[in-house]
Amino acid sequence: MPIFSGDFSTPPGRFAVVASRFNNLVTDALLSGCRDAFTRHGVADEKLDVAWVPGSFEVPLVARALAESGKYSAVICLGCIIRGETGHYDHVAGQTAAGIMSASLTTGVPVIFGVLTTDTVEQALNRSGLKAGNKGAEAAMAAIEMVNLLKAIQGGTQASGSGFGFPGTT
Repeated sequence: MPIFSGDFSTPPGRFAVVASRFNNLVTDALLSGCRDAFTRHGVADEKLDVAWVPGSFEVPLVARALAESGKYSAVICLGCIIRGETGHYDHVAGQTAAGIMSASLTTGVPVIFGVLTTDTVEQALNRSGLKAGNKGAEAAMAAIEMVNLLKAIQGGTQASGSGFGFPGTT
C-alpha cells in the first residue's frame, strides 16, 4: 500500500503570505511567527512575499491571484476575526474560510488557512504568540508539509512509514 507523507525539510520555491491589516496587533504577531518558522526550516526571507489586504474578507481574492500567478509553491493566509455583537462575524468568517478553500482547490496550490476566528481579543492574542503558541508559525509549517507532500505525490516517492510513528504502516 503506497503511503505518501510530507516532511519539514526545506521546500522548493517561493512562498506568499496574505495578511489582513484589520486587527493588525494580532496579524503582525502571526506574520512574525510565520516568518520565524520559515527561517527555522531553511526558507530565507528573500523567498517570502507579503501582500497586505484591508481585512480578512479580502484575503481569498488576493490569495487566489497569487496562487494563479504560478510564482509560489504555497500561499499562507493570515487574519483575525473577533466575534462582535452582530452576525457580521459569522458572515466574514464563513466566507473567508470558503474563499480560501476555493482558492486552493481551483488552483491546485496549497492555500493555507491561518485566519484566527475567536470570541475575544484575549483568545486572539493568546493564539498569536502570547500563550498558546503562534498560529502563524503553524500555518508556515502546514505550507512546508503540503509542498513536500505534493512533491512526493507528483514524483511518486513514498514515505517509509506514515510519518506519525504509527506501527505497522510501512
